[in-house]
Amino acid sequence: MRHRSGFVLACVIAACGTAVADSPARAPACAPPVSDDDWPVSTPQAGGFDPAALCSELSKLSAGNLNVHGLLIERHGQLVAELYRAGPDHPISVRYGLNNPWQSSTRFDADTIHDVRSVSKSIVSLVYGIELAKGRAPPPETPVLEVYRDLSPPWSRDASITFQHLLTMSTGLLWHEWGRSALTSDETSLYWRSKTVRFVLDRPVTAAPGRTFNYSSGGTAVLAETLAGTSGTPLAELANTDLFGPLGITRFEWTADLHGRALAFSGLRLRPRDMLKIGRLLSSRGVWRGRQVVPQSWIEASTRARIATGVGLVALDGEAVSYGYQWWTARMPWRGRELAWVAAVGNGGQRILAVPDLDLTVVLTGGDYGSPDIQSAESSLLRSLLAALAA
Repeated sequence: MRHRSGFVLACVIAACGTAVADSPARAPACAPPVSDDDWPVSTPQAGGFDPAALCSELSKLSAGNLNVHGLLIERHGQLVAELYRAGPDHPISVRYGLNNPWQSSTRFDADTIHDVRSVSKSIVSLVYGIELAKGRAPPPETPVLEVYRDLSPPWSRDASITFQHLLTMSTGLLWHEWGRSALTSDETSLYWRSKTVRFVLDRPVTAAPGRTFNYSSGGTAVLAETLAGTSGTPLAELANTDLFGPLGITRFEWTADLHGRALAFSGLRLRPRDMLKIGRLLSSRGVWRGRQVVPQSWIEASTRARIATGVGLVALDGEAVSYGYQWWTARMPWRGRELAWVAAVGNGGQRILAVPDLDLTVVLTGGDYGSPDIQSAESSLLRSLLAALAA
């Protein structure tokens, strides 16, 4: 990767640089992204965007107050837009992201590793699919008790919970995460619990498995523990060898809990350009540069709508979205068509959005951790970006 330090605006549109060249009041020129070994670049126009409309959206974002640190767009495997900004940040690698009131603004660029938070969950799903194909992960329909036979009552009275229920966050087990402070959220306990699986699974049943969506980082932690146990390899090493290596992702961090285990549900840190590769995998059905990195069958299975969530916060059109295997998914209207989209979403404004029918990926990073407002603001931004796509 060529190092580019930079400007608060490193934005990204080749055609915009020549627009209204004789106007002293014009918006700052949008520079083209820099090509590297991973990402060839193209113009917005060649990517099907209206250059002026896209440049306008990026300029508004650059000049605005939304704490977005980066925005990248690729289409047909080529990078067409890229913007980085400075802003407050509380990385999970520093005191697990607890706010530091004296922390100054951070300047981000293409080489800065950024928190992806709960995007980590979707990465775990991809690793699960790879290991499943190798016979090193239990099939989703496998009852969890077949793997964890030593669990004691009361949880073991419901033997119908499967790994599919963990993947879809529909175990029916009591779990309090969303809407809770860091001090009262069940997620926080995952940072220090030594017996993670027992902590997550040995709790009251509140609904029949598969009936109700309840957001649970604990389920992802159990999936990671299972992968480590059945493969004999820790999660971060599995991801590095079987997913990141084939994608050419050489720089990443995976923050660990107090017992040295990767925080599967929120601890991953990646460069935004490498996040973009994950979205490209979805549009290409698991293929990167001619290599089938993730089985196509798993991409299709994990991005299929499997349970209604009742959550509209991350939707592009305000409607509630569905959940697959650790991926958010829904449909949206676009120029008289109805298109499926798939997303990985993380606290603070982290997002990988793939629209396979448009062969398009958008990546966003941000720093408003704990605030739902940035998610709805980013959804509005994404709608505007898609509106700038002409064909």
